[in-house]
Amino acid sequence: MSLLAQEAPAPDQIGSPIINITVFAAFVLVTLVVVFRVSRGNRTASDYYAAGRSFTGPQNGVAIAGDYLSAASFLGIAGAIAVNGYDGFLYSIGFLVAWLVALLLVAELLRNTGKFTMGDVLSFRMRQRPVRAAAATSTLVVSFFYLLAQMAGAGALIALLLQIPNSDTLGQGIVIAVVGLLMITYVLVGGMKGTTWVQIIKAGLLLVGAATMVAWVLGRYAFDLSALLGDAVEANPTMETSSGEVKELGERLLIPGLQFGASDLAKIDFLSLGLALVLGTAGLPHILMRFYTVPNAKEARRSVVWAIWLIGIFYLFSLVLGYGAAALVPGGAQRIASAPGGTNSAAPLLAYQLGGELMLGIISAVAFATILAVVAGLTITASASFAHDVYANVLKRGTASPDSEVRVARRTAVLVGVVAVAAGILARNQNVAFLVALAFAVAASANLPTILYSLFWKRFNTAGALCSIYGGLGISVALIVLSPAVSGSSTAMIPSADFAIFPLANPGLVSIPASFLLGVVGTFLGRKDDRAAARHAEMEVRALTGAGSEKPAAPKTMPFPKIMV
Repeated sequence: MSLLAQEAPAPDQIGSPIINITVFAAFVLVTLVVVFRVSRGNRTASDYYAAGRSFTGPQNGVAIAGDYLSAASFLGIAGAIAVNGYDGFLYSIGFLVAWLVALLLVAELLRNTGKFTMGDVLSFRMRQRPVRAAAATSTLVVSFFYLLAQMAGAGALIALLLQIPNSDTLGQGIVIAVVGLLMITYVLVGGMKGTTWVQIIKAGLLLVGAATMVAWVLGRYAFDLSALLGDAVEANPTMETSSGEVKELGERLLIPGLQFGASDLAKIDFLSLGLALVLGTAGLPHILMRFYTVPNAKEARRSVVWAIWLIGIFYLFSLVLGYGAAALVPGGAQRIASAPGGTNSAAPLLAYQLGGELMLGIISAVAFATILAVVAGLTITASASFAHDVYANVLKRGTASPDSEVRVARRTAVLVGVVAVAAGILARNQNVAFLVALAFAVAASANLPTILYSLFWKRFNTAGALCSIYGGLGISVALIVLSPAVSGSSTAMIPSADFAIFPLANPGLVSIPASFLLGVVGTFLGRKDDRAAARHAEMEVRALTGAGSEKPAAPKTMPFPKIMV
């Protein structure tokens, strides 16, 4: 017997904007107080970029979970599961498995060989200026794609909560601009310390909020997951797509193939997506930068272990949230897909169905916190990369003072925020999990091959690094622009245009192997460096032992900032 006995309310009757704004304002006020308190300790470039390397492994692990569990995880994956069932959960599997690559190949070695940014590692045994410029370019592009997803999630969430229809571009644009302003404030005032504490608070709120909803949903079914899945199947026999096509759901929600099994091309697209998800995490600049906030490589490794546990638990929660939304939201998948914000509205709609306006306000504030924490982390990463790699080491050739470097980083943060707002308005109705997958593809193509070659291949040289970074970056971005994700369909970013000549929505299957290959080709075609062997030996010793790596500039344990004076 279905639990859907009531009529679905109209989209403009969901929640109370006053309650939603009140809960939002409370979260923003608390986090701003925390950020202002911790900002008093920002005295050096190390404090601003890496929080003085003063966070413990567990603290940093929680912050990594807060940084990684973005709008894609909370809003996008829940919506993808609600509409596409089993295939939507494949995003969760890919995002989680990716951490094994980060744990086994990157985390400890990166902490030992770097200082503030990914460019520190890549340029350790290469020519400084060209490699740092390439690393900064890659960081800015990957951060842009990731910011695109977060700002789109912000637009979708606030459109639902403040009852702004998808057709009101101006209204949603103003909301996205407000999110961007808050993001810039966190970064300018708090630096990495403030951003980290916002991420820790957000991770706690997200896990508690998701656990509460999961317990509530399962409680409706006497904690019988099979009954929940059966009700989701019964409540969603069919769904009409935006193009008018009637899509069969029902039992197909529980088996593979609803989204990625319609054709051979769809299966290849899924393979491309999976490759990008599994390899992308170890190349994400804002995740890599978090390893520099701990005092040593041991704590970096502990950070990843903590992050894996927390992220894994949350992704199990997302399975219940997705199917719970399909089963309990009146109108099911059809209602979720057509609501303001599209599939990203599944979790807020489920919260409203469970606990009314107050629950919707609380869960939406958690989602809002999720977006703010992630975009703050992305912004400080992009600004730090430009200031440290481009300004200090390329333009000033290492002569810039730490104070001027931080000033440039802050100005860059403002510029990054403006660009993110403009891009978020363009992509406001896209599924954020899909958009993040594009960022993963770019990161895996441009960054991961160069990082692995730098750490493990003795012969690797500057020419190989430049070919791998620029080649992987150029190929992945070009294929995205020419893919169905940007044009050629009603769900594309630019639905009115059609220049999609690349058939796959995610370029990972082509761009990632191409980047690895270009690194090899560039290395053998480039000029051989007689000192390469000595520099590789030095890097190997430093990566494995930590000898000569950056030391913490503050006490090993970072206490929680006192909010009350």
